Amino acid sequence: MHTKTKSPLSEEALERIAALFGIEKAIAGKEPAERLAVRQDKSLPLLAELKGFFEETLLKISGKSSLAGAIRYALTRWDALLRYTTDGRLEMTNNAAERAIRPLALGRKNWLFAGSDTGGERAAMMYSVIQTAKLNGLDPEAYLRDILGRIADHPIKQIDELLPWNWKRAPTDIAA
Repeated sequence: MHTKTKSPLSEEALERIAALFGIEKAIAGKEPAERLAVRQDKSLPLLAELKGFFEETLLKISGKSSLAGAIRYALTRWDALLRYTTDGRLEMTNNAAERAIRPLALGRKNWLFAGSDTGGERAAMMYSVIQTAKLNGLDPEAYLRDILGRIADHPIKQIDELLPWNWKRAPTDIAA
């Protein structure tokens, strides 16, 4: 079995990127203003060095290599990469969003068999409700069990009380 070996240049690129992730780990959970200050102080200089390293590396390697492709990809999106250093509320990566949509992406082929367009639309609505419940820290099964049991008798003018970000479990469900 043939295994690819990492080049010293790719190893160095990964180490530089790991240093940026290390900064993010150190400021995780901090207030946005503090995160922004640390990023401006520590991350921006590392990013400037990383960009220079990328540009120099492109001159040393084959333009057809996978490393060159990865570097060109990063350089063409450089402004977007730097965006997190201008707003402390932003994350360095979109990993949280990717994790949130992963179940949807994994089931994509299965949903071709929803039975009809209407079935697909209903499935999409249910997946949206389930993911919204998760994003609001709720157990989707408990949330759905509660609201489906209450919705028929719930006043229509107060339906927003059943939205995941407003939801309060019914007293009878708590005892169960």
